[in-house]
Amino acid sequence: MFPERYTSRFAPSPTGHLHLGSVFTALAGFLDARANQGLWQLRFDDLDTPRNVSGSINSILKTLEILGLHWDNAIDYQSQHIDEYHAILLDLMTQEKIYRCNCSRKDLSPIYTQTCRHKKIPAALPHSLRLKTDSRDIIFEDDLQGRQTQNLAEYGDFILKRKDNIIAYQFAVILDDMRQNVTHIVRGIDLLNETPKQIYLQQLLNLPTPHYLHIPILINSDGKKLSKTTLAAEVVLSKPNQVLFQLLDLLEQKPPCELKNMTVSEILEWAIQNWTISNLKMMKNIDCG
Repeated sequence: MFPERYTSRFAPSPTGHLHLGSVFTALAGFLDARANQGLWQLRFDDLDTPRNVSGSINSILKTLEILGLHWDNAIDYQSQHIDEYHAILLDLMTQEKIYRCNCSRKDLSPIYTQTCRHKKIPAALPHSLRLKTDSRDIIFEDDLQGRQTQNLAEYGDFILKRKDNIIAYQFAVILDDMRQNVTHIVRGIDLLNETPKQIYLQQLLNLPTPHYLHIPILINSDGKKLSKTTLAAEVVLSKPNQVLFQLLDLLEQKPPCELKNMTVSEILEWAIQNWTISNLKMMKNIDCG
């Protein structure tokens, strides 16, 4: 059962600085939580160790603090819960709900064809762990995008643990959200198609399903999401009040012009009091390249 209080989270990966797209999503989640008198927590999705960059955590914390986006409770780190993930994987293996797969990338099609589902692959061989799925429809109501229906057959048996022994995002995130008592998730629309997988896992493990709010994303001049992969620049913090004003404008919150020169705390106070989700429906993915 969920706690009664609205509880959300921001979960960046420590793979570099925060760019404008990251802060855009963080601000939306922060405002939605505070407007609902809720908690906004911070978690570092740091399981993909080859991609982690030294110094990123301190850089991210500094950016959030300068922008006045103060989190609640202790910071959580995925890397502190490795044993928990593996214990649940072992339980799923015992129940024969997952299986070992030693297919290479060149053997894979966009939808996995269950090549290894009925094989007996020894644990000593390099392998990933795949979840057995079926053709059921997953239906959920997104707080911005509306009713969503997707069939699990579109994804096939997806991976819960990679061949390099790293826990897959889809699996870790639902356990992380349960651990942090997350009731509401605000994130980019680029993750909308991943949500059915996560809901299926929640159902399989008898976990509650949070409310989802998928917002448009910031894109570059090539139409690609602003990200570290596309070399998005670090957000400039010399004038944090103007960064917040710009983001509120991009979020269609219609900040008055006089707000631009106010302090960070004054801008956030106005933004919390005037936060309007319905305005987000007017947004499209925004070119900030």
